[in-house]
Amino acid sequence: MGKQAAGGTGGADEPLLPEFSGGHASGASVSGAVFNLSTSIIGAGIMSIPAAMRVLGVLPALVLIVAVAVLSDVSVEFMLRYTGWATTTSGGAPSYAAIMGDAFGRAGAAALNVFIAFTTTGTLVVYLIIIGDVMSGPASGGEVHAGVLTEWFGPHLWTGREAVLVAAAVILLPLVLRKRVDSLRFTSAVSILLAAVFMLISMGIALYALFSGTAKVPRMLPDFSRLSSPFELFTAVPVIVVAFTFHFNVHPIRAELSKTSDMKAATRISLVLCSVIYAAVGFFGFLLFGDATMPDVLANFDSSSGSGVPQALNDAARLSYALHLVLVFPLLHYSLRVNVDELLFPGRRPLAADTRRFVSLTAALMAALYALAIAIPSIWTLFEYTGSTFAVCISLIFPGAIVLRDAHGIAKRKDKTLAATMITLAVITSSVAIASNIMSSVRGAQAKGV
Repeated sequence: MGKQAAGGTGGADEPLLPEFSGGHASGASVSGAVFNLSTSIIGAGIMSIPAAMRVLGVLPALVLIVAVAVLSDVSVEFMLRYTGWATTTSGGAPSYAAIMGDAFGRAGAAALNVFIAFTTTGTLVVYLIIIGDVMSGPASGGEVHAGVLTEWFGPHLWTGREAVLVAAAVILLPLVLRKRVDSLRFTSAVSILLAAVFMLISMGIALYALFSGTAKVPRMLPDFSRLSSPFELFTAVPVIVVAFTFHFNVHPIRAELSKTSDMKAATRISLVLCSVIYAAVGFFGFLLFGDATMPDVLANFDSSSGSGVPQALNDAARLSYALHLVLVFPLLHYSLRVNVDELLFPGRRPLAADTRRFVSLTAALMAALYALAIAIPSIWTLFEYTGSTFAVCISLIFPGAIVLRDAHGIAKRKDKTLAATMITLAVITSSVAIASNIMSSVRGAQAKGV
């Protein structure tokens, strides 16, 4: 298990991974760890928070955000508690996979890497779908929302979704071909700035609409008349779980701290900060668009938004976050590539040292991501299924299972009770969400058949 490192890290002897190469020599501060953790947490998931609030209503959605944040804090605390023991046993660098391997053997570590690969694949596909939504408009049915390019130039072959995604892949190619993750630090800094710009513009538009009277007071509770079944409420749970799935980046960030004991505090600060951001974006997005809120709220920022502000401001909101995702994409792709390489070519020399393998794997992954982005039109669908399966296992079920397994006998009774409760809640809510999604898909197919 010395070579295993999930979530964007390769082998312990990998020379191109600065997060493990120098131990604690980098001496990162708590504020730096908070910045990196918050960047890991906030991604495409934030775009579906307003839609989750549309399904649940404001108050239940806020309660769910807080509950998932608390459970995420508990699960990270469980992971950190077993880190030292797993490292001593495996003799390798601290990692999530090392903990899973210590508790469940090689099969456990391999399962984690598979789940991380699927989760990162789903997230990267969501990034491409959002970019397509912004530039060409949503591909899913329902109310039509024009993309930026179609609004500016009209419908053409080159403004279509397929052409836009090909152009995005060409733009991304120089970034995803970077062999060192630290070479992306400048684009990462710009991406954070763009995310901040999006949030400020969105809140400004919402406040303007509120004071000008064009926005309605959002519903505090769910509207059951709009739901095909009460169980449909559970479909919002995976969306929030995905938004808080960052566990595979905990150990790389921890490794950069001058005091690893500060990781607990950094995690809690980050979770509080991100919960506030999620709550604000969800509330203001739902305030602006009400029951017309799209699964990807960026699609609502078109000429039909009805916010009363200049369309240039709506376009700025959409483009700022789309560009943010373009710049974040290479970082997550780096994690996916390393995990897939570890699964397909275990024991081989470092990926960055084998140019043919590096380029071939990068090209294959980009082609697969492009195909999936074309085939899957809605990010809500992807969040529902990945959140109900892979993400919930990474963020809640696996950490709880590590505590229940308790390979070193360090868990207290209350820890095992909490872990069992966490797993039970995760399994029940995910099972209901999956069943509800399947039933909705069947009803939709039957309706089309009629």
